[in-house]
Amino acid sequence: MIQPLQYISQAPQTGTHIDAIEQVLQAGGKWIQLRIKNQAEAEILPFAKAAQALCEKYGAKLIVNDFPHLAKAVNSYGVHLGLQDMPILEARKIIGKNQIIGGTANTFEHIQQRVAEGADYIGLGPFRFTRTKENLSPVVGLEGYQKLMEKVRKAGISTPIIAIGGIEATDIPAILETGIYGIAISAALTNQTQTAAVLEEINSKFSIHSI
Repeated sequence: MIQPLQYISQAPQTGTHIDAIEQVLQAGGKWIQLRIKNQAEAEILPFAKAAQALCEKYGAKLIVNDFPHLAKAVNSYGVHLGLQDMPILEARKIIGKNQIIGGTANTFEHIQQRVAEGADYIGLGPFRFTRTKENLSPVVGLEGYQKLMEKVRKAGISTPIIAIGGIEATDIPAILETGIYGIAISAALTNQTQTAAVLEEINSKFSIHSI
């Protein structure tokens, strides 16, 4: 089951990725992607182990960004791969069939590519400019999601597609109206003093949409 609300980790103003992840888990988050950039795989391993232990404690799912070997080592729920990362088919040989693989997309051609590669879900974005990602792909925007999801429906694609990239709580209803499966957020949940209240507000937008 792919959760429709996903948290992409980032280090808070004070603390580490693990601090931010634990705060979201305590607030009720159920899907965490550990996304640490510009560090070697060996340096990220302790974070992945800690994040997996926390997710097990809180009954949540962990996705490790970029590194299939790390995902396998800590037995996370899966791995997420960017367009410049290891090909999905190669990653599948490493992690096997028991873990899932998510793949990034920016265009309809990318979506088709990810489907053909056997991605379990697709992260489509960025919605708007975000400082959490270097080498940002062209911004998709709300109109872009509308057009892309129309093509997805016409093509009969059923792979869950998650909107990602600079999304705030107020953006969620309009994005969900495009028919997209879910939303990934990062800054909207990081550095919050009332994380539980913010997460409850975000979840309520999903509930309203599903009525």
